[in-house]
Amino acid sequence: MVEVIRTSWERVEPQADSLGRYFYGTLFQLAPETRELFPVNMEVQRSRLLRALVHVVQMVDQPDDLVPFLEQLGRDHRKFGVLAQHYDAVGAALLGAIGSFAGDAWTLDVEQAWTDAYGIVAGAMTSAAQAERGPASWLGRVVGHTRIGWDIAVITVQPSEPIPYRAGQYLSVETPQRPRLWRYLSPANAPRPDGTIDFHVRAVDGGWVSRAVVAHSRIGDTWRIGPPMGRMHVDPDTGRDLLMITGGTGMAPIKALLEDIAARREQPHTQVFVGGRNWDDLYDLDSLRKLSYSNTWLDIVPVVEKDEGGSGAERGTLADVVTRYGAWADHDVLVCGSPAMIRATVSRMLVAGTPLDRIRYDPFTMD
Repeated sequence: MVEVIRTSWERVEPQADSLGRYFYGTLFQLAPETRELFPVNMEVQRSRLLRALVHVVQMVDQPDDLVPFLEQLGRDHRKFGVLAQHYDAVGAALLGAIGSFAGDAWTLDVEQAWTDAYGIVAGAMTSAAQAERGPASWLGRVVGHTRIGWDIAVITVQPSEPIPYRAGQYLSVETPQRPRLWRYLSPANAPRPDGTIDFHVRAVDGGWVSRAVVAHSRIGDTWRIGPPMGRMHVDPDTGRDLLMITGGTGMAPIKALLEDIAARREQPHTQVFVGGRNWDDLYDLDSLRKLSYSNTWLDIVPVVEKDEGGSGAERGTLADVVTRYGAWADHDVLVCGSPAMIRATVSRMLVAGTPLDRIRYDPFTMD
């Protein structure tokens, strides 16, 4: 099944944009009521579908990783008002789209493989959604908006009630500036007694939500926040030292994890590599350094690709610098950042000899 699915996906992937349009057109014909669940402009939504498909295709032979991911998605999709019968319409539309674009390659065996795979996806998602008893979403009020440079803002949100996330997890948010366009953001703090959450948001090119949040969020805005997702955490029982590697707004979950570790009775020796193209990209380095000054178990290493000012940072990409130090085989490793940075860093570390089961990251990110 795995080989059949991957081979057939390779055939249709070059037509991904057209496939996405075909899929949603079919879905809205089969279940017209689902149209109101999506934003008016479907461009971003189509890209999300395709990234989700690729992720599932790549993990279909890794049920230990795929099933928990799908269960999280199922719980998260409750915020849209998705009903169990919608999964049947989605399955029919998906198989119809892939079959149409696969042409002669859409044999009975290929159709059965995709049918079986979608059955796994839908079964895991619906079972988790039906079993969940917590809120489908929370409302939160923006109580702080601080610009850090022209493209980054720290947004502080006060939820209507504390959201039960763990440090290192991420949450989906919907803002009044972009209704029905959800963006995943990682809290930059461990859970607080008052429930407030800091989010670090960078305005990225083509990021409909991120650009609106950075430029136009206002104190008093109401956000809707979905259930916690992600499996980033620090296991206190391994007894191993800790390596953290982060770039961009990947600093947010790392900062939350460090706060969580600092509050424990015992802390592992922790080395944090914080990277960017230039010094300005290390926008929250000062706060991480201050944390290290009062915690002897923590070391912070800045990394820049271009260091024209002679700042004293390590030179190179994060992948270059981290593997220059060795294989880190006796450490637990957490990697947070853009998908490209995660891919490059994890690949280099595996080649250098870091055991795969020591590396933890959340691979599925999207704007």
